[in-house]
Amino acid sequence: MNTTPFNTLSFPGKKNSGDSVVNGVDLSVNFAGIKAPNPFWLASAPPTDKAYNVVRAYEAGWGGVVWKTLGEEPAAVNVSSRYSAHYGKNREVIGFNNIELITDRSLEINLKEITQVKKDWPDRALIVSIMVPCNEEAWAYILPLVEATGADGIELNLGCPHGMPERGMGAAVGQNPDLIEKVTYWCKKHYSKPVIVKLTPNITDIRVGAQAALRGGADAVSLINTINSITSIDLDNMVAKPTVGHQSTHGGYCGSAVKPIALNMVAEIARDPATPTLPISGIGGISTWRDAAEFIALGAGSVQVCTAAMLNGFRIVEEMKDGLSRWMAEKGYDSIEAFSRKAVPHTTDWKHLDINFKTIAHIDQDLCIECGRCYIACEDTSHQSIAKLTEQDGARRYEVIEDECVGCNLCQITCPVENCITMVPQETGKPFLAWDNDPRNPFRVAS
Repeated sequence: MNTTPFNTLSFPGKKNSGDSVVNGVDLSVNFAGIKAPNPFWLASAPPTDKAYNVVRAYEAGWGGVVWKTLGEEPAAVNVSSRYSAHYGKNREVIGFNNIELITDRSLEINLKEITQVKKDWPDRALIVSIMVPCNEEAWAYILPLVEATGADGIELNLGCPHGMPERGMGAAVGQNPDLIEKVTYWCKKHYSKPVIVKLTPNITDIRVGAQAALRGGADAVSLINTINSITSIDLDNMVAKPTVGHQSTHGGYCGSAVKPIALNMVAEIARDPATPTLPISGIGGISTWRDAAEFIALGAGSVQVCTAAMLNGFRIVEEMKDGLSRWMAEKGYDSIEAFSRKAVPHTTDWKHLDINFKTIAHIDQDLCIECGRCYIACEDTSHQSIAKLTEQDGARRYEVIEDECVGCNLCQITCPVENCITMVPQETGKPFLAWDNDPRNPFRVAS
């Protein structure tokens, strides 16, 4: 355990670890006016709870951090235990659940540490997450104190799904568009730097919250916050995990399992005509450079990481920066902005998809290991479009019945051999036809 007084901590190698040019590619970002040497930021969570952690993160090369959520005094009180997980077959953590609250350290200590860290690391992004009661006086009190630290901006925690909503904060605010707009307006009134609104995914339509934040004057939004969850039950004691004494509660779910949900919500905001240019900081299951690239392609200007750092340590950012920069160089992207939002124009509503487009599966017999998983999946649960043949030597062979294949991709997904099954587009001779003007659609729009 480090016992060195904070004000005497040394920062070896900090200059090089923050270089924005990696493998000849510029990874720097300017997110809503906040500059950082790269788009990889640590999300507001236990990894950003104190100066010691944040300094170690900067030394490792993270481009920014969102300091763990500050609140009013007295500080929050946490319980034990706090975490649980959803595991894969080999004990790989697929999803992570927590019932931890905002910082349990005093506001005074946090503010002093934030001030010192920003002074010593001026080139890194430092955002302060805040959650206080839903009245203007509470925000008017804390915001000048945060601004005096020199931090680059604030993130409004309007998404915490446990503990704080019972007190009228967190998701209790984030699920109410009127309150989102009101709190954002208060913050813009009493704070002069960028205001980022962190949105809750525990809502029917994420666009509603983003639109409310924009109406209140938000400079950006970040998403997603954690999802309400119970990961597992201790069947011996009949209590969920994590267990506090003989009880439990729902917590906030994060990790790789939530990435598809987060990607969709980021895309919904990015392609919404009401918020087409609203800066987005993407959060949710980002573990690799590829995850980050996908979020950026769908509209994110920066990405925030939490679970992956908690499971693997801060040094994972080295692989993220190296991988992203190499991919960018290969594709000819010389900056983050060069491919940001590139996938947004290709993301649409189902009704606009081409019904006449057709693709069918093709099995590469040289790669096939004859496991039969594609056949079983298609025969039992899909369209019976794979034939099981037996060769003279007794070997099995699987072939696609092209006339029966609907191109659903199930066989490709179940196949354990990469590239053994590919989906091949077919020439149908039919023009583009979307459902919204298909003659078979009783609600079609007339041409």
